[in-house]
Amino acid sequence: MRENPLLNLLINIVIPVVILTKFNNNNSFNPLGVFALALAFPLLYGLYDLAKKRKYNFFSLVGLISIFLTGGIGLLQLGSKWVAFKEAGVPFIVGLIILLSVKTKHPLIEKLIGQVVKMDLVYGTLKNKGNLILFKKKVRHYTYFIALSFFFSALLNYALAKFILTSEPGTITFNQELGKMTALSFPIIALPSTLILVIIFYFLFRDIKKLTSLELEEIILR
Repeated sequence: MRENPLLNLLINIVIPVVILTKFNNNNSFNPLGVFALALAFPLLYGLYDLAKKRKYNFFSLVGLISIFLTGGIGLLQLGSKWVAFKEAGVPFIVGLIILLSVKTKHPLIEKLIGQVVKMDLVYGTLKNKGNLILFKKKVRHYTYFIALSFFFSALLNYALAKFILTSEPGTITFNQELGKMTALSFPIIALPSTLILVIIFYFLFRDIKKLTSLELEEIILR
């Protein structure tokens, strides 16, 4: 079953933003309680999604770790600077892992496309046509671009967090600022980053089709 993108957006962005910005206008709510409630939606949804699919992919785990870190920083009231470090640190580490995976037999990008592509068929066809080495070279190049996109995302995340988060965790203003940052991170960071990944994977699949002479319908897992 495919994930509903609208439901994903609603639970991970819209509901937490509404809770953080609207609930804090009412002084009867405890700021830490509001913060915990806002994080509960993406956290529980992420855990449910992983349990339902019974397939633990790299980026899903990274997302859950990021939520846990945000929750820990907020509930322990460690200071807004740590949120900025976390916002930058998570995509930076992901980019670093992707970059280092180039040194392995199968870079992370190959494992990602292996979730939707019949890689045995692709590898076999590439070998028969003598294009396997060229394909591996192209995969390395695309991996560098993907890693670079995560490093750029880390920089944008840090700048956005430092600009918006000026209050300390555990306060009403911090929750409101976090809600604003979450809302802005989608059009400023998530959307452009996703677009870059879509473009990279478009060219990657184009190269697979070109080097194997196979149609996408033949290699896509069903």
